[in-house]
Amino acid sequence: MPISDAYESFAPGLTGPAVSGFDITPDDGADLLTLPRALMVASSGDVAVQFGDGSRIVLPGLQPGIIYPVRPVRVLDAGTTASGLKGLL
Repeated sequence: MPISDAYESFAPGLTGPAVSGFDITPDDGADLLTLPRALMVASSGDVAVQFGDGSRIVLPGLQPGIIYPVRPVRVLDAGTTASGLKGLL
């Protein structure tokens, strides 16, 4: 029996639950292939990101199991110490 989804006719919003995800490999020279709605990490540490306007910032001390509502175009290798990065869609 197929799963029932009472919300299938609704468009996903930025405040709704994630409906997909992907692994992120930090890279100083390449943008992510998909712009995430949020980030998570598997092990704690800093995450260096670049946003669409070109600004860069280090998000310090991210903790596992927490959804961070940031939408970076790039996750930088330099400055990132957290591991197991996930992009949520």
